[in-house]
Amino acid sequence: MRILVVGGTGFIGEKLCRELFERGHEVTALARTPGEAELPGGIDRVMGDVTAYDSIEGAFEGQDIAVNLVALSPLFRPTGGNEKHFEVHRDGTDNVVRAAEEHGVSKLVQMSALGADPSGTTAYIKSKGLAEVIVTESALDWTIFRPSVVFGDGGEFIPYTKQLATPYLTPLPGGGKTKFQPIWVGDLVPMLADAAEGRAHDEEETGAEADADAELDEELTPAVREVSGEDEGDDPHVGQTYKIGGPEVVTLAEVATLAHGADGKPVDIISIPMPLAGIGLKSLDFVPESLLDSLPGVPRMGSDQYRSLQFNNTTDDNDTDAFGYAEDDLTTLTEYLDIDPDVLSE
Repeated sequence: MRILVVGGTGFIGEKLCRELFERGHEVTALARTPGEAELPGGIDRVMGDVTAYDSIEGAFEGQDIAVNLVALSPLFRPTGGNEKHFEVHRDGTDNVVRAAEEHGVSKLVQMSALGADPSGTTAYIKSKGLAEVIVTESALDWTIFRPSVVFGDGGEFIPYTKQLATPYLTPLPGGGKTKFQPIWVGDLVPMLADAAEGRAHDEEETGAEADADAELDEELTPAVREVSGEDEGDDPHVGQTYKIGGPEVVTLAEVATLAHGADGKPVDIISIPMPLAGIGLKSLDFVPESLLDSLPGVPRMGSDQYRSLQFNNTTDDNDTDAFGYAEDDLTTLTEYLDIDPDVLSE
């Protein structure tokens, strides 16, 4: 299949492009600066900005599937203010859907976020929810992913935590009790690829039988699948919204302890009452961006980040089993950091 990855040179996008390419698909990475990514030579690169329709429209010509990964970080106040979330997530998704419909793309895989809600309390959550509405009301077949925070090489979650919570003695809003269910990018990417392909997973298949079927499936090119009729039938992922979390729930304080523990540094948490933390973070809304960027050790945060710390980023309905993953199959943050979990009890 010909698959367009919108945001194909980002943290998740670059890895997804490689995964799809290795599965035998014709992959195009669309990004604002596609030349900066380290991608295999067989992957096409196209320059475009989702907020400018004319710059991306042509990239959809001849594509079978599109995957929209473009997103701003919820962890920091975006340059230009919170309205940027709506420009990129809502308006950008509208442009992606419009271009996909214009060029007959059959399916869109949309990256959203846990808690996405058109009536959400933060610009990030609200804009992600509005983007979902655009996707679900489109003429396209669609699959939506709502992951918790994603970690891995090149990701921002661990560096962000280390910046927010310094080693040794660190104050955290509410004692850092906000909960996350982080998913490793190396686990998430194959799920995205399976959704793009429409690959089903038999929950009854295990062990050697499942391995043999997976090996056979990988040997079939998309063209062979089409001729053989393997692609006929319903795509199990069409019309599905998947909540995706990792195998463990950890607090912000625990993430900080693990992240700095991997560097051999201890962390002692000082709890800052949430109302007091709210005053401090909300006051940053009024600090000019140029000044905020020049202040060492001060993260680019504001009232939205304060509000996001007031609700957990977890799910009780983890849908990783839809892709053949049990919790024991997933990589924990502790395993990724290669650190003794007993550091949390020290």
